[in-house]
Amino acid sequence: MEPRSVEELMDLLYACRGTLDVPVPGGAPVDAYDHALRTAALLRRRRPADKELQVAGLVRPVGRLLWPGEPATRADRTADAVRALLGERVAGLVRHRPRHGLRGEEEDLLALRTADEEARGACFDAGVLEDWRTVLELLAAHNSRLGAVE
Repeated sequence: MEPRSVEELMDLLYACRGTLDVPVPGGAPVDAYDHALRTAALLRRRRPADKELQVAGLVRPVGRLLWPGEPATRADRTADAVRALLGERVAGLVRHRPRHGLRGEEEDLLALRTADEEARGACFDAGVLEDWRTVLELLAAHNSRLGAVE
């Protein structure tokens, strides 16, 4: 499944509420929706101009919902699902692999991993998903193949 609009993507993210994620073996389970909001909020604080990095932190739990029994391929499939709507860079960050020849992507992946790990134990108000609608719409408008964004 590939979300074709920001509305479909947000519906998928809302559906992640209550989905428990155990990010590391033996780790405490976290709510995937809350974790995504905290990860994106931490990235927004640290790298306010990098909207693609922030959104990559936000959309990662979609794969858990779409492919619950396939952890080995989930990052690849999630990246493929969001690529058309959010662009190649977001997909690459979700996939956890830097593209060859692009400087700074290793630093971006480190920032994403650090925020992801910190968000597991952090307890703060990260806002609500609706706060991200405008950012998602801007990225979708920029990256949409057809330019048709709902």
